[in-house]
Amino acid sequence: MSPIPQTVLGLETSCDETAAAVVRLAGDGAVEVLSSVVASQIAAHAPFGGVVPEIAARAHVEVIEAIAERALAEAGVGYAELTGVAATAGPGLVGGVMVGLSFGKAAALARGLPLVAVNHLEGHALSARLAARLAYPFLLLLVSGGHCQLLEVAGVGACRRLGSTIDDAAGEAFDKIAKTLGLPYPGGPALERLAEAGDPDRFPLPRALLGRKDCDFSFSGLKTAAARLAEGLASDQERADLAASVQAAIARQLAERSERAMALYAREHEGRDLRFVVAGGVAANATVRRRLTEAATARGFAFTAPPLAYCTDNAAMIALAGAERLAAGLSDSLDAPARPRWPLDEAAARASPTHVPGRKGAKA
Repeated sequence: MSPIPQTVLGLETSCDETAAAVVRLAGDGAVEVLSSVVASQIAAHAPFGGVVPEIAARAHVEVIEAIAERALAEAGVGYAELTGVAATAGPGLVGGVMVGLSFGKAAALARGLPLVAVNHLEGHALSARLAARLAYPFLLLLVSGGHCQLLEVAGVGACRRLGSTIDDAAGEAFDKIAKTLGLPYPGGPALERLAEAGDPDRFPLPRALLGRKDCDFSFSGLKTAAARLAEGLASDQERADLAASVQAAIARQLAERSERAMALYAREHEGRDLRFVVAGGVAANATVRRRLTEAATARGFAFTAPPLAYCTDNAAMIALAGAERLAAGLSDSLDAPARPRWPLDEAAARASPTHVPGRKGAKA
C-alpha cells in the first residue's frame, strides 16, 4: 500500500531569509510545491557588509506570521488540510532558528498537527527532489555560505560524510574575497558578475591540501592570497581578473574533491546507477555548476542540481524533508531544541571532527 499523501507547511529562518512553503508529497513519491514564499533581509544587512544575527532574529519575528499566512493562501489550503508542520531547528543563527521553530511548535500545538524539527542541511540534501524524480542513494556536494561537504545520502536521515571543509566554506570564501574587492553584500553573486569580464588565468592562486588524498576542502589560504593581491590592484580590469581567478580556483577545488568522492562512491556502488547532486547557494554559480557537470559526466555520474530558486535558503526544501519524515513515521516532540550546530553525520562529527567541538556542539 502506498504511503499516505503528506501536505506540509515548512518554515525556514536559519539565517537572513524568512521563508514559508507548502509542499505536497503524494503516495507514489511525486512532489508538488504548492507555494514558496521568501522574504529577504538583504537591505537590512547591506550597510554592515554581512548578516547581523540580532537584526536577523528581530526581522524574522516581525514577518514570520504574515509569510506563513501568505504561503497557505498561495497554496490554497488551510491548517485543516495540512498533515504536519516542519521547521528548521538548526544549524544556523540560533536566534533566528528559535523564531521559526517556535512558530512551528505553536502552529502544531494549536492545530493538533505533528511537528518535524528539520536539519537545515537535510533540507538542502533533498532540495533536488523538489523538481526531479531522484532516487536514493546519491552522492551529494553540499556547498553554501556556511557549509561545504561531500555526503552519501542513502535515505531520509541516512547521510555519511565523505569530506568536509577544515576551515572556511566555499560560499564564505566567495563573500569574504568579494568584500576585499570592495563589492557590495551579498558578495558571492557580485563577484560572479564581476568575473564575467575577467581572465581566470591572470592570477595564479594557491591550491590547498595537495599532499592529502582525502575529500576534505580548505579555502582559507585562497582567501588570504586573494586579499593580498586585492591590495595592489590598480584598475577595474585587474579586479575583474582577480574575481575570475578566484571563481575558477574555487570551482577547481570543488571539482577535484568531488572527483575523489566519485571514485570512492563508484567502487562502493559498482553496478548501480550513479547520481551526483549539487545543492546549496554556491550551486547557483554558473562556473561552479559547469565545472561540476563536466566532472560528473567524465566519471559516469548523472548530474542533478535544484532549480536556482531552491539552491539558496527556502522553505520548500524544509517542507519536503518534513513530508518525507512524516511518510516514514517520524516526527518530533514540542520540546525539540533549536541547535546552532547540527551535523548530518553526527557519528563522523564525533569520531573525526573537522573543528574542535565547543559548548555549542560539533560543527558539520
